[in-house]
Amino acid sequence: MSFRTIETEGPVRLVVVGAGGMGRAWARTIRDSGDAELVGIADLSSAAAEAAAAETGVPGLALGSDAVGLARRTGADAIVNATVPEAHHPVTAAALRAGLPVLGEKPVAASVAEGLSLAATAEHTGRLFMVSQSRRYHHSLHRAKRRLETLGAVGVVAVDFYKAPHFGGFRDEMASPLLLDMAIHQFDMARFLLDADPVSVSCEEYNPPWSWYAGDAAATAVFAMEGGARFVFNGSWCSPGLETSWNGSWRISAERGTVLWDGEGEPRAEPDEPGPSADDPGREIAGSLREFLAALRTGREPMGRVHANVMSLAMVEAAIQSASQGKRVAIDDVLARSHEAALAAERDADALAVMKAWPSVRDALSQKEPQ
Repeated sequence: MSFRTIETEGPVRLVVVGAGGMGRAWARTIRDSGDAELVGIADLSSAAAEAAAAETGVPGLALGSDAVGLARRTGADAIVNATVPEAHHPVTAAALRAGLPVLGEKPVAASVAEGLSLAATAEHTGRLFMVSQSRRYHHSLHRAKRRLETLGAVGVVAVDFYKAPHFGGFRDEMASPLLLDMAIHQFDMARFLLDADPVSVSCEEYNPPWSWYAGDAAATAVFAMEGGARFVFNGSWCSPGLETSWNGSWRISAERGTVLWDGEGEPRAEPDEPGPSADDPGREIAGSLREFLAALRTGREPMGRVHANVMSLAMVEAAIQSASQGKRVAIDDVLARSHEAALAAERDADALAVMKAWPSVRDALSQKEPQ
């Protein structure tokens, strides 16, 4: 599935939308990139935009409240959408329809239904929409995947995630803080390691009695994946002491051996037979930015393109449904219900026509990402 490249010379000119913590992180990352130029910051709050611009130290940044208008005024080539999840759909859809490629913060949208709408909009407009699943961009994760290539079929991918952050604010009040705000990273990393999509999930959420979260801050989820492997997630956001990496602690059990990765250092394997070397993907959002810019220049399919990325959010929605219903949930049922909701809510005739033409949602989303 091709998308339009950009032909401008020099650094790719970018507008960041959203002047919160992540927007400021993106602004700094773009500022420090030799291949991109930060030309503007858009936010509904002029004070927030001004503060973010001052923090970058970049003189003469254009500011505004409308992302598309600011992009046109500055001659931007693309936008980086770092708004809150509820704003991902309207901001990204408007940019794509205006001919602007988008690099968006995870999740792709506030719901799978909105993610499907954005996939259809990107398909119709021929513009790239890439979601930054930033924790895929870690050299050791790619090394772990390469080590698997000598070990045969994978049976189980398991990750332990145990942290005790005191965020304050909205996370402390969320109904499913761990699954909604964090687990998508590990779910997406498992899809990367297995090069496979989910089939079904059984999940239980719970909240230890000492938890400072209003909602369930711990969960165990078992996903059946394409090809028969299982992905097991065990996690808690109220687990003080001997905490894991933010990436989690991984064990991958395969036909002829096992790979362990602590989430930060080099992976270990037994038997210790080095696999093919892995290219350095860059680190976190800087890696996402680098891949987005390369895709815009070359047309090469990036990790995280919207069609492929929707499945990671589908895993989150399916896990929450399984926990609330107390039963196994099929991913295709989540996709089918989301497709119906997307069709009912879509107001853009072209995007609606694209979604109606899909043979099935899984077929429409199914495309192997670059490894």
